[in-house]
Amino acid sequence: MSEPRDQKLASRNIPGMNRHERFVEVQHAEHLGATLKRIFAYFIRERGMVVFMLSVVIFGTLCSVYAPSLQSRAIDTIAGVRAGNLLWTVILMLCIYLLHSMCQLLQGIVSARLSQRVVKHMREELFAKLVDLPVRYLDTHSHGDVMSRMTNDIENISTTVSQSLPSLFSGVLTIIGTVAIMMWYCWQLAFLSFATVLLTLLATKILSGRVRKFSRRRQQLLGQLNGTVEGMVSGYRTVVAYNRQEKITEDFCQTADSLTKVGIKTDIFSGVMGPVMNCIGNIGFVIIAAFGGYFSIHGLISIGVISAFIVYAKQFSRPINELAQVYGQLQTAIAGAERVFTVLDEVDEDQSGERLKESEQMEVTFQNVNFSYEPGHPVIQDFTLTVPSGKKVALVGATGSGKTTIVNLLMRFYDIESGRICINGQDISHVSRDDLRKNMAIVLQDTVLFSDTLRQNMKYGNEAAADAQIANAMQMSRCDDLLKRLSHGLESVLVGSGENISQGQRQLLAIARAFVADPKILILDEATSNVDTRTEKAIQDAMQCVMKDRTSIVIAHRLSTIRDSDLIVVMDHGQIVESGSHDQLLAQKGKYYDLYMTQYAGFAT
Repeated sequence: MSEPRDQKLASRNIPGMNRHERFVEVQHAEHLGATLKRIFAYFIRERGMVVFMLSVVIFGTLCSVYAPSLQSRAIDTIAGVRAGNLLWTVILMLCIYLLHSMCQLLQGIVSARLSQRVVKHMREELFAKLVDLPVRYLDTHSHGDVMSRMTNDIENISTTVSQSLPSLFSGVLTIIGTVAIMMWYCWQLAFLSFATVLLTLLATKILSGRVRKFSRRRQQLLGQLNGTVEGMVSGYRTVVAYNRQEKITEDFCQTADSLTKVGIKTDIFSGVMGPVMNCIGNIGFVIIAAFGGYFSIHGLISIGVISAFIVYAKQFSRPINELAQVYGQLQTAIAGAERVFTVLDEVDEDQSGERLKESEQMEVTFQNVNFSYEPGHPVIQDFTLTVPSGKKVALVGATGSGKTTIVNLLMRFYDIESGRICINGQDISHVSRDDLRKNMAIVLQDTVLFSDTLRQNMKYGNEAAADAQIANAMQMSRCDDLLKRLSHGLESVLVGSGENISQGQRQLLAIARAFVADPKILILDEATSNVDTRTEKAIQDAMQCVMKDRTSIVIAHRLSTIRDSDLIVVMDHGQIVESGSHDQLLAQKGKYYDLYMTQYAGFAT
C-alpha cells in the first residue's frame, strides 16, 4: 500500500494519516506542460462538474472574506461608533457563515465525485491498454511497477483532485480577497500583519525539510524491516533447518532500533510544526492588537476593524501554508499521471491481418527461422522444422536451448526476425493474432488460474462449452476426483487464483481447460512438471486420446513423457541437432542418448 505524499502540515490533519507520512519525498514530472495538457483533457470531459465546483469555491470564498466585515460592523455598532441595526447584522452574519459551511460541504461532495470520475476514465483507459500491450512489454517491465501505476499513481491523482485542487482554488481566491480588504481597511496594519507570513514560510521550509529527510529514511527502514519479516515467515523452514534464528533476530533488532530512532526524530519535528505555527500566529495577533490599539487611539481604525483584522490575519496565513503543501502534492500527482501516460503511449499489439484459412488439417512449418530477444544475441538460428498435421512432435534439450521460444514465435507473442512460419502454407505473419490464437491452446509450466468459479476457469478458452464437455475434459485429465471433493462442484470458487488446491491439481485443471478449448493445435510446455509419476502416466494416457489426429507440440524435460511422440526434435543453442523417433535417437547414441541415459541410467550430471 502506498504512503501518502501530500506534505500536509501538522496543523491540518487528515484522518487516517500519521504526521510524518505527510512529508515523504515529492516526485517531479519530466514533461510538465505536456502532462498537464493531457490531464486537463480528462477535466474537459467533466466540464459541467468542474464549473459547478469552481462556482461553489468562489461563492464560499466570498462568504469567508465577507463574514469578518460583518463582525467588524456588529462590534462597532455595539461600541456606538457606527449606526445600524445590530440584529439584522448578526442575522446576516449567521446566514453568511451557514452559506460558507454549505459551500464547504458541497465542495467536498463535488470534488470527491469529480476525482472518482476522472480516475475512473484514466483507470479504464490504462487497463484497456494493458490488455492490448505486446507480450514483450510485460516481459521486459517489472510487474510490480506496472501494478503501481494502476494503483498508487492513480490513487495519488484521485487524492489530489479531491483535496488539493479545491484548496488551491480557494486558497488563491482567499489570499486575493483578504489582502484587498485588509489594505482597504488599513494598509499600515496590513503590512505589519504580512510580516508574520515570512516567519511562517521560513519555519515551514526548515521543519518540513527535516521531516522529509527523516521520513524518507523511515520508509526505507520500514521496507527493510518488512522484507526481513516476510523472508523469515515465507522461509521459516529453511531458517529453522539451518539454525539461523539468532542471526535473523539480531538483524531484525538492529533494523528495529534504527527505525525507532528515526521514527522518534520524525515525530518530534512533525509534532513541533503545530506549536511553532501557533506561536507565529499568536505573534501576529499581538502585533495586530498592539498596533491596532495604537491606530484606534489615534482614530485611524475602529475596534471592530481590529477584531476583523485578527480574523483576516488567521484567514490569510492558512492558505499560504496550504498552497506550499498543495504544491508538493500536485507535483507528485503530475509525476504519477506522467507514468500512467507513458504506458498509454505504448504501441498496442498489432491485431491486423487476414483470417487463418479454415481446414481440418493443420500442418506447421518453420522455414529458416532466426530470432533474438536482444540484438546480437541470437536465440533461434536457422530453425527449420515441419510438424505434420495430426502428429505429435516433441522438443527436448537443455534449459536455454530455445524450446519455449519456438512456442512464443508460433503463438506470435514475438515476431521472427527472418524466415517464415506457416500453417498449411499460409504465412502466420499475415494472419491476425486473434484469429491465429483461436485455433491454438497452450498449457504452460507456470499454471495460471483465475479467482473465479471452476466452471468459468474451464470455459476460459471456450465460452460456449457445455457442462458435459467440461466434465469429459476433467475426466480425461484425471480431475474428476478433485471435482468430487469440491463441495460446490463446478461452482466452487478458486480462492487466490487456486491457492486452495495443490500445484499439481492446478496443473491438471490447466490441462483440462486446454481440452475444453478443443484446439486444432495443442501446445504443452512442461505440462506435467508438477504432478507425481502415477498421475503423469494417467495424463499421458489421456493425452493420447486428446492428441489423436490433432497437431501437437510438446516441450518436456522428462523424456518419459515424449517417448511415444511421432517425432522428437533435440535442440541446442537454438538449432536442431538431432531428430527422429525415440528408438532411432537412442540408436544414434548422440545428444538425446546422453540426456536419456543421464535421467534413467544413473549417469553423472
